Amino acid sequence: MAAKKQEKSGPKKRKQIPGTKSETYSSTSKKPKFLDSKPSNHRSNDFKKPSKPFKQREPGLDNEKQVPLSKREGRLRAKELAESRKKKRKRHYNLEQELAHLWEKMRRRNISKEERSKLVSEAVEKMKGKIPEIACSHVSSRVLQTCVKYCSQAEKDAIFDELQPHLLTLACNTYAVHLVTKMLDNASKKQLAGFISSLRGHVASLLRHMVGSVVVEHAYQLGNATQKQELLVELYSTELQLFKDLVSKKEGRLLDIISKLDLQKSSVLRHMTSVIQPILEKGIIDHSIIHRVLIEYFTIAEKFSATDVIKQLSGPLLVRMIHTRDGSRVGMLCVKHGSAKERKKVIKGMKAHVRDIALDQRGSMVLVCLLSVVDDTKLITKVVIHELQENLKDLVLDKNGRRPLLQLLHPNGSRYFTLDDLASLSLSIPSLSNKVESDTQSETKSSEVNRSGEEASSDLEVIVDEANTNDDDLHLVEGGKKDPSIRRQELLVKSGLAERLVDICTENAGELLRSNFGKDVIYEVATGGDGGILHPILDEKLNALYEAIASLVAEPKSEESKEESKEEHILENFHSSRTIRKLILDCPTFASTLWNKALKGKCELWAQGHSGKVIAAFLESSDPKVHKLAKKELQPLIDGGILKIPETKVASGAKE
Repeated sequence: MAAKKQEKSGPKKRKQIPGTKSETYSSTSKKPKFLDSKPSNHRSNDFKKPSKPFKQREPGLDNEKQVPLSKREGRLRAKELAESRKKKRKRHYNLEQELAHLWEKMRRRNISKEERSKLVSEAVEKMKGKIPEIACSHVSSRVLQTCVKYCSQAEKDAIFDELQPHLLTLACNTYAVHLVTKMLDNASKKQLAGFISSLRGHVASLLRHMVGSVVVEHAYQLGNATQKQELLVELYSTELQLFKDLVSKKEGRLLDIISKLDLQKSSVLRHMTSVIQPILEKGIIDHSIIHRVLIEYFTIAEKFSATDVIKQLSGPLLVRMIHTRDGSRVGMLCVKHGSAKERKKVIKGMKAHVRDIALDQRGSMVLVCLLSVVDDTKLITKVVIHELQENLKDLVLDKNGRRPLLQLLHPNGSRYFTLDDLASLSLSIPSLSNKVESDTQSETKSSEVNRSGEEASSDLEVIVDEANTNDDDLHLVEGGKKDPSIRRQELLVKSGLAERLVDICTENAGELLRSNFGKDVIYEVATGGDGGILHPILDEKLNALYEAIASLVAEPKSEESKEESKEEHILENFHSSRTIRKLILDCPTFASTLWNKALKGKCELWAQGHSGKVIAAFLESSDPKVHKLAKKELQPLIDGGILKIPETKVASGAKE
């Protein structure tokens, strides 16, 4: 029994299938390193080609058969390669150490120019012939950047010449990109033109690269109009990429290029879509060259193409691109033509960034567009208005930050917005605006009574000619069904923004009146806004504002010189005196409060200088009550020659 158990417990042999390799070789023998099998059409998975290089046999042996290097020879070859790499690394390490030592000396602030130039020349001499390799090192590339900053023009030219064949490769390197941009900053006109020419055929691929796009944008910013056009046209069409001389500087717009060269619009659209889509998918939308391409794309895009791009941009991506002129225009077009869902994404993407956007010259115009177009006032109040309230004083005193507030107080006023700003607010996408116009015409023809809210487009727009931008109140494109006055009432008054704004003006009346930018806000608030939107709800707070200004005017005139006194009296300051004068002319309630509280019986003291214009405004007022209020005291001053006022203004005021 024990013997049987031992037999059973012994090692089991695998069953061998007839015709397999195990018949040729025993189970204990090892698999040979190389099988000399006959070639067959069927390639077996068991056979793998040797990775080592073959060595031919010596003469006299079978030369048809080749064998790999022996183990000993392979080890020797690997050892030689390892030693060569080790020596190369050691040389590179020693060079890095030497350059780092020189860098520590040359970047000191307390070093003389002569000593620094010697160190820079020594470092450049050590790097000569190895500059492309050094530029890609995260340590040595910084040394090279410092050398470029302080070296002579001849040394800069030598470095540029050595780097020029490798610039496209270096443009995509994380460390070398900083050197490339610095070289472009210091490049001559000829060198810059040569680099931009070398980008030909690679602009689209570089823009799809996260690092390479930085170099293209830098070259675009440094180039002149012709060079910018050279970079742009490559993204428009394949023909323009191959034949760059087809386009001249005069044909700046894509539509002009298509009409002049008789290009197929569909072909151009396909090419631009293939360029733009990968860029949008990767989120590389911070550069102005891409913003320009998007603006041109919208001019020829069909309805579905334009809608698809708007969907991709709506959200946090849009916030990253509204810092440029074309980027802000793209943002406004997305707000105007986007659906309610897409507008909601745009507004939510601005959360926690509203203050920074409002303080930006271009970004503030996107906020102006939002306040003028979007019907969802609850969402705007929750995200935009509340953040504006938290930083209200800073915004009121800032040139750009006051724009959204002035848009609510006095919409589209040419006094506060330039012609370019008003023109950008009137832009629209042709394919989508035509759709909107046809929809509205069909709706009005069918019936106005049975029109449903869903069918009425939420992005209704009217294309406004730039010639009409000279009007004081430009009727801009409206994006929803809600009446503009109702939208404005909800955003300004019902949200609590107006009340907070009046409080800020009352608390900081002197600072705002003396400010070049704050004076416009306090003027619009004091007059009640366009159309008297702040009346009668905030009349009590406005009266408190009038009294605060009157109390500042009632302060005694300083006898100290302007240099010794901390600040000028409010009637002697250039900005505040003119703002108060305008308030007297346009707001009778303020004029009567100011006269009774501050100026009655003191006009002779303020009849000279800037304050004299404020006093004369009472006689220039078109309101007869204001004119009558001050005439008795001011007429003797005019007769005595103390107060000077143009006769035409006196006569017009008396007649009225």
